[in-house]
Amino acid sequence: MSRRLKLAGAAFAALVVALGFVAVLAPKWLGMSSTPLAVNIGGPFKLRTHDGKVLSDRDLLGRPYAVFFGFTNCPDVCPTTMMELANAMETLGPDADKMSYLFVSVDPEQDTAEHLSVYVQNFDKRLVGLIGTAEEIADVARKFRVFYEKVKTKEGYTINHTATTYLMDRRGKFFGTISYQENPKTRIEKLRRLIASP
Repeated sequence: MSRRLKLAGAAFAALVVALGFVAVLAPKWLGMSSTPLAVNIGGPFKLRTHDGKVLSDRDLLGRPYAVFFGFTNCPDVCPTTMMELANAMETLGPDADKMSYLFVSVDPEQDTAEHLSVYVQNFDKRLVGLIGTAEEIADVARKFRVFYEKVKTKEGYTINHTATTYLMDRRGKFFGTISYQENPKTRIEKLRRLIASP
């Protein structure tokens, strides 16, 4: 029995080594890269801020930022996310000022600059609301892989949309995401890593 166990153990060890060998070499055999592929999220954009200025992706270079796509008449996801972001800024203290926080409206039909200004400033003065034409918003949303669609209601319409906050590093490259109602400790850790990233 002991001999059989030893043989079985040796066979198992050999299998593990063989699988490891295949895992390392298979990408090369198949013409694939063994390094992770960069996620293609983000890109050039130019939108108007809630206070009438123009903000582009180039203006943000050298400074990391968080960006969320939503609309001011959103009943729960948007205000909850903005409150979570405002709380995170408070927890970060002075470090919060080392990055930018953007709210892109996917409702150009109703979200005017004045309306958006009141909305974002109610959560934190450092939040920047961004608006654009329907075409401009669609272009930015496509670059960030954000989904949104208008849905008719008895009162008019609402908008279904992605409930994710995107984190971009100081080079304008995708860094990660914060999920809707993510654990506060995890949220802060992600923001700290983003701020400290080169």
